[in-house]
Amino acid sequence: MLITGALLAALASAGQAAAQPDGSGSGHAGEQTLHDLSASHDRIGDEQLAQGDLAGALKSYQAGMEIARRLARRDPGNAEWQRDLSISHDRIGDVHKAQGDLAGALKSYQASLEIRRRLVERDPGNARWQRELSISHSLVGDVQGAQGKLAGALKSYQVSLEIRRRLVERDPGNTQWQRDLSISHDLIGDVLRAQGNLAGALKNFRAGQEIRRQLVELEPGQAQWLHDFSRSHDLIGNVLRTQGDLGGALKSYQASLESRRRLTERDSGNARWLSELSISHDRIGDVQKAQGDLAGALQSYQAGLEIARRLVERDPDNAEWQRDLSVSHDLIGDTQSAQGDLDGALQSYQAGLEIRRRLVERDPGHAEWQRNLSASHGLVGDVQKAQGDLGGALKSYRAGLEIARRLTERDPGQAEWQGDFSTHHNKIGDVLHAQGDQGGALKSYRVGLEIRRRLVERDPSHAQWQTDLAVSCWKLSQLDTPALPRAERRALLKRGLAALEGLQQRRLLTPDKQTWPDLFRQALKEMGA
Repeated sequence: MLITGALLAALASAGQAAAQPDGSGSGHAGEQTLHDLSASHDRIGDEQLAQGDLAGALKSYQAGMEIARRLARRDPGNAEWQRDLSISHDRIGDVHKAQGDLAGALKSYQASLEIRRRLVERDPGNARWQRELSISHSLVGDVQGAQGKLAGALKSYQVSLEIRRRLVERDPGNTQWQRDLSISHDLIGDVLRAQGNLAGALKNFRAGQEIRRQLVELEPGQAQWLHDFSRSHDLIGNVLRTQGDLGGALKSYQASLESRRRLTERDSGNARWLSELSISHDRIGDVQKAQGDLAGALQSYQAGLEIARRLVERDPDNAEWQRDLSVSHDLIGDTQSAQGDLDGALQSYQAGLEIRRRLVERDPGHAEWQRNLSASHGLVGDVQKAQGDLGGALKSYRAGLEIARRLTERDPGQAEWQGDFSTHHNKIGDVLHAQGDQGGALKSYRVGLEIRRRLVERDPSHAQWQTDLAVSCWKLSQLDTPALPRAERRALLKRGLAALEGLQQRRLLTPDKQTWPDLFRQALKEMGA
């Protein structure tokens, strides 16, 4: 890992001065030296963080915090030193969060929040302290949301919003405070949406949108305001789509696309804006496909792909853009498959697969690239199966299965990877069943069922896992082989039906699956249960 010589020299110089026995470690000069030493640790931590060295960054930030804590204890009345200590806690919290240590992140952010609360109590009229306190509440809310503690996250975001509302009332012309308030509405909307309160989410997203509309009107040349405005359209479109208002969602996504088009026209070299413009085309395509407008969806996805391709040509080494291009190929393949153009779909999926294979070759340890490659094998296999090429499909599914197996061995506790693993087993079982290999199908289906049973035991409230369990039960129950007694087939149907009825009672069974319980009941009736 490389740290600039200037930073190392600054750290060494400050450390030597702080260690001097001539009294320079005490008094104002000594305190300034300690402050500089703490800042040097923080700057090194910033570089380590930028380089991906999370452990090194954490160590540097902790060293800086220890000095900041000494200064704050030496003079508790020094507000700036208290503030520095709160920032140190935030930096450490950021690293813990990036490491996946949510408990550690929460502890750090709460320590920072407590310092800022005391500063605000000391000087309630200090707008800077108020704003930083609102940020602390938001950071705590972010971690609570990541932990699944939605009620706690909502409370934290609401406290932050209230502080920001008071700041805006104090100075309505402060555009940064207006923006902060709009972000609070977004965060609250995100939690409400996750809780299933779509009406409440929509209300907050629209409140944030109105603030941003006013900012755009106030400063039409300010790109950040227009960018935020496009995000509001997306958030509203997402809720409307979930509510089934496809027309409203399409209108919102098109408004977002128009804002992003204006941004790219203003700065055609801004890669981030081009990438987001590509995503806008994809979102519009998703709605068009849901509306049955496959030709329109294909046109939108192709527009998104063209932008993604230009970005890759600009920087072929950018792995994220390569990934985005592979996703565009998948979306086009999905639409071609729905249109019955299986040859076209296969070509698109294979193009996406080839990109993902190169990403894995470049970075074999990257789990996301591995998982995406596994999914590509599954998509290619799906088309091959639809074309009647069962041998090709089996080969593709097994390639995807092998990748999924390696991922689950790397981290057996990763539930999504376990879910992928079970899906590949089911797909292999489908092909073996179609080939007449009942024994092979039975073996694959049973492995998939066992994985899903363990996932449901881990979290019985998880709707997708309950649905997947029902699917596995159904597939096994439909095998007519002496190796699977009739009584066991009936038990599988009852088990799957219980999972579906539980989802129905909690109103978590999606519209396209509302008829499934009746199918299970009919099958049980035919088996004499």
